[in-house]
Amino acid sequence: MLKFIYVILMNLFRAPYMIPKMRREADHPEKYSTEERYELARYAIRLMKMTGGIRTKAYGMENLPETGGYMMYPNHQGKYDALGIIYTHKRPCSLVMDKLKSRTILVNEFVDLLEGKRLDRKDVRQALTVINKVSEEVKEGKRYILFPEGGYDYNNRNNVCSFKAGSFKIALKTKAPIVPVALIDSYKVFNSFSLGPVTTQVHYLKPIYAEEYGTLKTPEIAELVRSRIQEKIDEVLGA
Repeated sequence: MLKFIYVILMNLFRAPYMIPKMRREADHPEKYSTEERYELARYAIRLMKMTGGIRTKAYGMENLPETGGYMMYPNHQGKYDALGIIYTHKRPCSLVMDKLKSRTILVNEFVDLLEGKRLDRKDVRQALTVINKVSEEVKEGKRYILFPEGGYDYNNRNNVCSFKAGSFKIALKTKAPIVPVALIDSYKVFNSFSLGPVTTQVHYLKPIYAEEYGTLKTPEIAELVRSRIQEKIDEVLGA
């Protein structure tokens, strides 16, 4: 939390320029291409990384499908998780995020800039609408990040909690590739009290195609993805 506050304070002088610019591009997709808006989001992340002494290493980029849409399902550790993925994922992608958490300053601009979707967990009808909309866009070739744990424990020490089966309804509806993403030490960025440099890891695992998961039920898919992420984390950390 201390580093989070530090990064925000150290970038306050940029806010009068960056936030209106992000807002302008988000509000006018007819003027700014998806690629332009995505690069602006990545530029904002780069500024935060430089200020906070944050380094993120990416592995398995060759596992990302070359064409078509796909769903990325990462483990969840903290506020930096989506930023680490977006920064290392070169091609434009978007995200599904909790509606309430998405309305904070700067996060709101990020979500709109990426044309992300806000999910109201208390409104079943709204959640279904979001699932259907994301499914349509994935079929059209868009790439999405969705955290199947839903939330995260403070300073979770790379522990992976159970995945919510409902998160995988989109994959079943679209038959799109599932890309498990293993995040390591991401919790150290904004959920710790240290101001020192930190290195996080983003591991893009081999995609799981419909031929493998198509006959499974959502709880089985959830456990399949969770177990592969846990195996990668254990492998890297030598657990």
